[in-house]
Amino acid sequence: MRSMLKASIAALGLAAVTAGSASADGHALSGDLKIFLDTSNPAPRATMEAMIARFGEANPGVNIETTVIDREAYKTQIRNFLTADAPDVATWYAANRMRPFVDAGLFEDVSDLWEDADIKENLASTKGAMTIDGKQWGVPYTYYQWGIYYRKDLYEELGINEPANWDEMKSNCEKVVASGRACYTIGTKFLWTAGGWFDYLNMRTHGFDFHMDLANGNVAWTDDRVKQTFANWRELIDMGGFVENHQNYSWQESLPFIVNGEAAAILKGNFAVAPLREAGLDDSKLDFHQFPPITEGIALAEDAPTDTFHIPSGASNKDNARAFLKFVASANEQSEINNGKNLGQLPVNASSSIDDDKFLNEGFEMLSSNSPGGVAQFFDRDFPAEMASEAMQGLQEFMVFPDNLDDILVRLEKVRERVYK
Repeated sequence: MRSMLKASIAALGLAAVTAGSASADGHALSGDLKIFLDTSNPAPRATMEAMIARFGEANPGVNIETTVIDREAYKTQIRNFLTADAPDVATWYAANRMRPFVDAGLFEDVSDLWEDADIKENLASTKGAMTIDGKQWGVPYTYYQWGIYYRKDLYEELGINEPANWDEMKSNCEKVVASGRACYTIGTKFLWTAGGWFDYLNMRTHGFDFHMDLANGNVAWTDDRVKQTFANWRELIDMGGFVENHQNYSWQESLPFIVNGEAAAILKGNFAVAPLREAGLDDSKLDFHQFPPITEGIALAEDAPTDTFHIPSGASNKDNARAFLKFVASANEQSEINNGKNLGQLPVNASSSIDDDKFLNEGFEMLSSNSPGGVAQFFDRDFPAEMASEAMQGLQEFMVFPDNLDDILVRLEKVRERVYK
């Protein structure tokens, strides 16, 4: 699906406003701006088009042309259009998902934008995810938190609190299991959910930099430090911490276990909140906490998948594109596009406001203030596609057959040697 929206001021029928943007030399913007979007679902598309209209209203001298491409088709087409007839701005994703285009010279270095005081201070939590080779290659516009969503009423029944560290997390789990429940529900039928557990256990055991070194192929899967991450994971597996037969459930099919009280918690992204509420868990029963520290002194990093805007290196209107990226990064725009009527996610800008939603508030506080250790993008975004696919099969296998770990790691090491060669 591909559609065209001419977003010139005339086509939109919008009145010009006096507070327009300016190019690097201080002149009002003029000329063209060609934007490619992968936000093809109705709500994200409308949100992006409205934001582009506001930019056009503030810059009446700019003729904006927007192309919306179905998200899955966009993934297969992006390299072609970046190479052949590049737009001025394109949506994509942070961290290793942008690396192939950075390495191929297809994304513009926008480190100059990150020197702007507002961006430097207010988007600091995601700077690492936007950085390759010491340079920044885009700006983020939305993300959402991962963490542990739990049955508050069950914790109260069992006399347990949100864990402050790994020992408390395991102690809590022992009490949950002793009550006849599983600590955590999970559905690994489609593999990626196990990646979330590995992300957190690895980042909490060894830190963000080690995790990204592994993702970048710089650490062997047979390394003793990787084995320690799995040893920590196995402590939960061996005590019966996860629901049985999880390999047969999708993540959605795993939710009834927490709804029915057969499991006390789930490690998931904030997208799980809506179906849990719809299933009858109101906010008096459902709560959230950050995954606790494992290794003392390791700064807490989080999984927060981040959507981004980039300037292709072949863009024809880079001044206009830079002005647009700065606009997207602003606190007001990020507040607007992420509110509940639009994306319903979290603004990256720490000065933005958010809807008065319990879990969005907790996630925003965690990501803006309590996560100095970095922001990861999730296993299958941070690792190259082939490595992620093979590794997630191994993670699921480990959860079902933990005694197979050595064979799994040897197999994944062979994949690493091939993928990163």
